[in-house]
Amino acid sequence: MLKQNVIVIVGPTAVGKTKLSIDCAKSFGGEIISGDSMQIYKRLDIGTAKIKPDEMEGIRHHLIDIKEPEESFSVAEFQTEVRGKIDEISSRGLTPIIVGGTGLYIQSVLYDYQFIDMPGNEALRIELEKDAKKDNGKELYQKLETIDPKSAERIHPNNVRRVIRALEIFYSSGKTMSELQQDQKMEQLYESAIVGLTMDREKLYNRIDQRVDIMLDQGLLQEVSELFNQGIKNVQSVQGIGYKEIYDYLEGRSDFEEAVELLKQHSRRYAKRQLTWFRNKMDVNWFDMTNEGEQWSKTTEIIEFIAGKLQIKANR
Repeated sequence: MLKQNVIVIVGPTAVGKTKLSIDCAKSFGGEIISGDSMQIYKRLDIGTAKIKPDEMEGIRHHLIDIKEPEESFSVAEFQTEVRGKIDEISSRGLTPIIVGGTGLYIQSVLYDYQFIDMPGNEALRIELEKDAKKDNGKELYQKLETIDPKSAERIHPNNVRRVIRALEIFYSSGKTMSELQQDQKMEQLYESAIVGLTMDREKLYNRIDQRVDIMLDQGLLQEVSELFNQGIKNVQSVQGIGYKEIYDYLEGRSDFEEAVELLKQHSRRYAKRQLTWFRNKMDVNWFDMTNEGEQWSKTTEIIEFIAGKLQIKANR
């Protein structure tokens, strides 16, 4: 049985994935599936750098605005949703294009990724949740860094739910999440061309800082304040970068300037973790986007690479 073709565009935040995805969709007759764990939430627009309707250039996008901020969303749900979208898009003779920076989510779709079927320990989880409330999970994250540094590298400190799950697995089984995941056979399920975008670190960090400034100009504080005033607290959606920092300001744990600086710092650190993750976990073909004057030729190079890898024709 022939494997379905899938184009995948990954890389750190602010590197230019959105623009390239539109160009690829036009070139290969594709539709875009968001590979971002935050863009699934309605009303979280500015802080997630969600593409605006007028920026889509007529290209259909999937897995954006499918959940309310109060709802949870797991990697397993993402895997099911995206594989369904791949089947649907392919059945219409179009090419699925997964675009995003949430590495584990994308990996779970492309490979024969089996989720750890470990029964929960409710009593232990309740105790860990109590501990987390004392300092927003900072001490638990430090424990995870000691016990399972590989998982700590993948999990953001603000994602307390996943930190607790990783600790719960270790305390219940005696094995770390990383050890259990390492035992899996990671076979590719699709004929995929995986494109990774990178650039000079100093330039990338400057772009991230500028993006945060633009988000603030666009009304990030107002967006987060509206969620805060609606009582949306202590849920998965507002633990993400761009929301957690502003929540700390709104709850009086930091002043505004400190919150903005932390937001930039956390975004830069996240970009570094994204690059490390993709380089270690997936078969990515990297393209350096540092020189803005070469963007058109670089896009052409990427499209030619995809066409050759998947043996499909580009319409350019």
